[in-house]
Amino acid sequence: MPEPLPRLSPDVAAVRGELSALRRRLHAEPELAFAETRTAAVVAERLAVPGITLRTGVAGTGVVATIRGGRPGRTVLLRADMDALPIQETTGAPYASRIAGVMHA
Repeated sequence: MPEPLPRLSPDVAAVRGELSALRRRLHAEPELAFAETRTAAVVAERLAVPGITLRTGVAGTGVVATIRGGRPGRTVLLRADMDALPIQETTGAPYASRIAGVMHA
């Protein structure tokens, strides 16, 4: 029997639907490497909040966000790819790529 999923914190649960919709929108509008200008703009817009230092245009279309904690300790690095691949999507998902020959795979 599979283990039950962990309960989401109230903060995460509050934005879960919004973030899922955003992920599906980005999935439906994929951009190839070094051409992901719309995707980078959306990511930068979402990260442009007080307390986050933001750099855009890194290696062309990259976005780097730095969040500094208030106490000394370990550093955590998260990395995510934004680019799609030159593949035709045939999943039939409601959020499938609308760009011919390009998909997040």
